[in-house]
Amino acid sequence: MSARAEERGMLVLGLMSGTSADGIDVALARISGAPPRVKARLLNHTAVKFPAQVRAEILRVAEQRAITAGELSQLNFRLGQLFADAAKTACKCFRVTLSSVDLIGSHGQTIFHQGVPAKYLGVATASTLQIGEGAVIAARTGVTTVADFRPADMAVGGQGAPLVPYADYLLYRDAKLGRVSLNLGGIANVTVIPASAAREKVFAFDTGPANMLIDALVAHFTRGRKKFDEGARMAQAGRAIPGLLDELMRDPYLKKAPPKSTGREYYGAAYVKRVLALGRRFGAKPNDLIRCVTIFTALSVVDALNRFVTPKTKIDQLIVSGGGARNPLIMAQLGAALPRVEVLPSSRLGVPEEGKEAFAFALLAYETFHQRAGNVFSATGASGPAVLGKICYAGVR
Repeated sequence: MSARAEERGMLVLGLMSGTSADGIDVALARISGAPPRVKARLLNHTAVKFPAQVRAEILRVAEQRAITAGELSQLNFRLGQLFADAAKTACKCFRVTLSSVDLIGSHGQTIFHQGVPAKYLGVATASTLQIGEGAVIAARTGVTTVADFRPADMAVGGQGAPLVPYADYLLYRDAKLGRVSLNLGGIANVTVIPASAAREKVFAFDTGPANMLIDALVAHFTRGRKKFDEGARMAQAGRAIPGLLDELMRDPYLKKAPPKSTGREYYGAAYVKRVLALGRRFGAKPNDLIRCVTIFTALSVVDALNRFVTPKTKIDQLIVSGGGARNPLIMAQLGAALPRVEVLPSSRLGVPEEGKEAFAFALLAYETFHQRAGNVFSATGASGPAVLGKICYAGVR
């Protein structure tokens, strides 16, 4: 890259599909410089929904239901096509030409994540699998694509998650304020950035479920007519049941010390069945159970902060992103339970609530392209830094 182009920076698209598998979030960023002076500006973001049939298949596979090698291969390539199409659609929406984009970073779609080694064929093995073939994205867009970010961290002993802390550190580090970045997607995760912290002092982990359980209950009780509780209307029409909340807060995952990560493997269909059984035991009506699970999301975050964060560092601000940032009941619960902490949506600091994770993978792709480490190993538990992802070139020039 020429000196002039280096100064101009790179125009990078970030593509992200989370645990809820609602669709593909796309962020467009202008990025330049090198650590510790990386300059990154989010220019625009949008979301492209998955076709209903594709989403159903993603969720079926992610719930560890039977699939043949052939079906998995087909799904990997089909998702690659959809991620490429989402990039094209987003560029039209942003009114930029695809040919002006220098790089794409695609997280892909997680369908399995085993961050902690478990016995497999007699050997303790950790693994992760994100699909959405990067070579297909590169070929269909004509843009060099970085994909499959998590395995490189796991190869050096990390859990492969969370990876967003690198972006959180660049965006939110402050000389005077201790900050926690909370993302409420399908799963809730926090990045802890102490005041004036060096990168190695940042730590992060998944606190537990966020929208995943709420969405599952809404879909169950409405027989699929609704996918989420817009404005927390269903939850606010219900009543909290203290005994049921106590049972939810006994979840063993909440007590596990970081580094830790989780996903649909733990908080999927089997967990929802247990929650429904709890609801029957306590005589909860549908809206009651949705309210309890919504409050559980907030309380499990607060529990994680009190258990693992505040004993180590002072928190001045909790910066909330993800779809859950638009849930007024969650935000109210967080504010009430953390009276000494300013709770604010990420948009107040210039990053739209639903654009941050895609923005993060644009940043990670930029670092990979420059052969620099993108993991915060104090967050993932890795033995050291790792250059993340695999580069798929668009073609011979």
